Amino acid sequence: MTGASNTTRDATRPAIALRNKAAPAPPPATPGDALRLLREQSLTALVQREIERQIVSGDLAAGAKLNEIDFCNELGVSRGPVREAFRMLEQAGLVRTEKNRGVFVRQVSIEEANEIYEVRAALDGLIGRLAASRITPAQLARLKAVVKRMRAAERTLDADEYFPLNLEFHEVLAEATGNAALIANYRRVVNELNLYRREMLLRDADNITRSTREHEAIIEAVATGQAETAERLLFDHVIRSRERLHRALAMPAPRARKAPRKAA
Repeated sequence: MTGASNTTRDATRPAIALRNKAAPAPPPATPGDALRLLREQSLTALVQREIERQIVSGDLAAGAKLNEIDFCNELGVSRGPVREAFRMLEQAGLVRTEKNRGVFVRQVSIEEANEIYEVRAALDGLIGRLAASRITPAQLARLKAVVKRMRAAERTLDADEYFPLNLEFHEVLAEATGNAALIANYRRVVNELNLYRREMLLRDADNITRSTREHEAIIEAVATGQAETAERLLFDHVIRSRERLHRALAMPAPRARKAPRKAA
């Protein structure tokens, strides 16, 4: 009996050993694999930035369908980076994917915009408070340079020049917080609002002047370390922006001028 038992155990040992044997390690990545992965990641980032630029600038209107093949041909890339860029842009709140229909530039309703403004006001208030204690001399100098260019755009009432400066101003403030989670949430909210407000908010020339003055007051508070004042100014700045947007939406479209009647 004992011999049979030993024979049975001995017979099972090879099978147990095979089951416990570690799986073979995957072959090491070659330099070519690493370069290919890096190239794909870099291409995706470049494609994403270009499509985002076209959306934010208004070249791609809200509701427009994004054609994968068109971007492949335009940017000279394969479908992989374009598809990944679409996915990242959806996470950023700039596009939406509809099943069996495709990818579209996101449309934001007035109701959504109202809610997004409230979220942004809270985020900007926190940005102002943190930036007042964390901003670097280099970042402060950059803010002042941006406002200087804003004044130049104000003199010519050039909304196309002013809008990207406004974005840059708030982006520098967000970066000054040094808080990656806050910056990521801020950027998503701003992207969503930019889909809605670009032309509406700045079509009234007076808005540019008011906005510039508010930015100057924000810089003063941040530069002097007045955290509570900076928080309040930025919160109020966003809420006033929403109010200006509502006024702009209520403005009637310019009436077409009638041709002068010929004298009898």
